[in-house]
Amino acid sequence: MVTFATTAPATLSPHFDDVRLPSGIRLHFAQQGPQTGPALLLLHGYTDSWFSFSRVLPLLRPDLRVVVPDLRGHGDSSKPPVVESPTGHPASGYRMADLADDVLQMMHVLRIPSAVVVGHSMGSFVARRVAAQAEPRVSRLILLGAGPTCRTPAVRELKAAVDALTDPVDPQFVREFQVSTSSQDLPPAFLEAVIANSRRMPAAIWQALLNGLIDDTPPARLACRTLVLGGRQDTIFPPTEQNVLARQFPRGELELVDGAGHALHWENPARFISALARFGV
Repeated sequence: MVTFATTAPATLSPHFDDVRLPSGIRLHFAQQGPQTGPALLLLHGYTDSWFSFSRVLPLLRPDLRVVVPDLRGHGDSSKPPVVESPTGHPASGYRMADLADDVLQMMHVLRIPSAVVVGHSMGSFVARRVAAQAEPRVSRLILLGAGPTCRTPAVRELKAAVDALTDPVDPQFVREFQVSTSSQDLPPAFLEAVIANSRRMPAAIWQALLNGLIDDTPPARLACRTLVLGGRQDTIFPPTEQNVLARQFPRGELELVDGAGHALHWENPARFISALARFGV
């Protein structure tokens, strides 16, 4: 059983590496802890990177093997060209299934036989596909800031703005997008780093990924124990949608946090960690 603590030695910090997958995609990732420790895989949200989990990494026990990739198209990982589909479906390469395949290949190359998988927002859609494609390899699943689908009014409103983006992506748009996901003031340095990271993504990949999210029909009724964890002030996936999501799973549980928005791990890292501990992870 993987366990967490709310404090850790001050020297605990991630180091970084890259892995080349059999598909040719290169994933950059942060990692900390021993190679032999119980594995914890953290999957970030739309336009983010490993840095999305930087506020919780110091709070994790040092004996865990923590792996936090930049998903394809994000951060320092490969950004393959967007190839438009002639059928009108999302571009090949930026579907949630493509990102999930990368994660499974990464687990194979890094010799991670099984892991607790946490997915935030877009990462929750990737995490569900990982669990569905390789059920024995996901011991527990935590869906953070998640909903049943991305075909919601809030996401469709975002799509209208994203469809109009051109390079270089408007920095004010990026700032407003990232600020809108949190119901609390974030540390200024952290927020600025998040914004700077999102600005690195080309407009075509913003668009392709969002189309892939909206088109995705996530697998439901996963057998693994699943926690839907989120904030009551989430405007992307409100509590009613999080509740619907939790009820999809035979072993689903729901925990909603007062005063938190779409990114609990940004807003209240200690609360995020304690929620995982209560889940028995």
